[in-house]
Amino acid sequence: MSREILLLVDALAREKNVERDTVFDALEHALASAIKRRFTEDADIRVSIDRATGEHEGYRRWLVVPDEAGLQEPDQQELYTDAQEIVPGIEVDEYIEEPLEPAEFGRIGAQAAKQAILQRIRDAEREQMLNDFLDRDESIVSGTVKRMDKGDVIIESGKIEARLPRSEMIPRENIRIGDRVRAWVLKVDRAARGQQVILSRTAPEFIRELFENEVPEIEQGLLEIKAAARDPGLRAKIAVVAYDQRIDPIGTCVGMRGSRVTAVRNELGGEQVDIVLWAEDPAEFVIGALAPAHIESIVVDEEKNAMDVVVDAENLPKAIGARGQNVRLASELTGWQVNIMTPEESESRQEQERQVLRSMFVSQLDVDDDIANILIDEGFSGLEEVAYVPLQELLDIEAFDEDTVNELRARARNALLTQAIAQEERTKTADQLYEIEGMTSELLQTLAANEVLTLDDLGEFAADELSELTGLSQEDASRMIMQARAHWFEDEAE
Repeated sequence: MSREILLLVDALAREKNVERDTVFDALEHALASAIKRRFTEDADIRVSIDRATGEHEGYRRWLVVPDEAGLQEPDQQELYTDAQEIVPGIEVDEYIEEPLEPAEFGRIGAQAAKQAILQRIRDAEREQMLNDFLDRDESIVSGTVKRMDKGDVIIESGKIEARLPRSEMIPRENIRIGDRVRAWVLKVDRAARGQQVILSRTAPEFIRELFENEVPEIEQGLLEIKAAARDPGLRAKIAVVAYDQRIDPIGTCVGMRGSRVTAVRNELGGEQVDIVLWAEDPAEFVIGALAPAHIESIVVDEEKNAMDVVVDAENLPKAIGARGQNVRLASELTGWQVNIMTPEESESRQEQERQVLRSMFVSQLDVDDDIANILIDEGFSGLEEVAYVPLQELLDIEAFDEDTVNELRARARNALLTQAIAQEERTKTADQLYEIEGMTSELLQTLAANEVLTLDDLGEFAADELSELTGLSQEDASRMIMQARAHWFEDEAE
């Protein structure tokens, strides 16, 4: 029997191209599973095979668990106190093992053992093939369509089967069995029971990889694709930069008579590809990304990571593109939210923003419109700037003398202090509201949006009014209102 085991292991290892240890592990697992069937209870069986001689031994074992945990699986566990009596000195999480009679192995169902071994070896083969695939470090898979599975395409590439989901296929793409297909490796799912390699033909990374295959200068480090964005099957944009002044990055990607970009387009089903220059300056990058539209002006809002781009009526359709495609791709490519507007819309928005700023300066600094306009024209956009910019910046304003500057700074600082105190008070009252039973963050935001900031504000509501405002039941609304009014009666009692 021992010699037969060694011969079986060697034969299977050669036939399936797996390690001998893998076959030994599979055989041990198969023998243990077969022996387990002889027990009516749920026994834990371990089999050990000597790798040199083929001799094997079987054991039934019990896991030692703490007394306080109790026996969750009585057939496979032993309490620590009882285990100490059986094997003195044994610790929790160790095993008590009882040898099984060698004769029992002779009665193992050979067919069941064989099936279990083959299944473990098949799993090991899949793992080995996947590891071989990953070792090749291929980002693009090229293979033949083997079959269709619920709308997905199963592609055979070497010994690997990969899945191209319907959602990752280019729209209106007609792929048939036997076709050669290329796709980008989207992810590898080792836990999947079927195909573990998942592909994509719609990801922006796919077009980047295609250009890298077509443009040797990219591999040489002379050129780089900095970003890519796609509307699969219709249009794509890539941003390129050259690290050698002798290279024209756009012309290099296009190729002689358009050969390189045409090869990429053919792979993507005729997808139009715009190649734009990458620029370190975000505004310049956005202007290039919106080509072929001509830009009149651009305003950058770094806090919101947005840009307002002004174009005339003639260029408006080009900037926006069909169904907003051009501006959407430009936003994805640059990472900035791009807002397209006409000069009239831009002027109207600027005037609205100027009016809001003017009203703030007039009310907070107690100045007239002329002073407020001067501050706006000089680029001041908040009280903090007036209060804390270097003194000389204000003194350099021709319309202001030193007394005016000092007064403006003092008023700005007082206004900021007043706002800080008011905010602290609102925080305190919000904390009081939050202590009411049943209050949530969402409910608190709803109340604050309707200027319900204190217990008194909430206490003045009628139950039906609060219910309509917040969506609470009238019973819950009434209970909250009574809690908010509680301090009124405490004050009267005093």
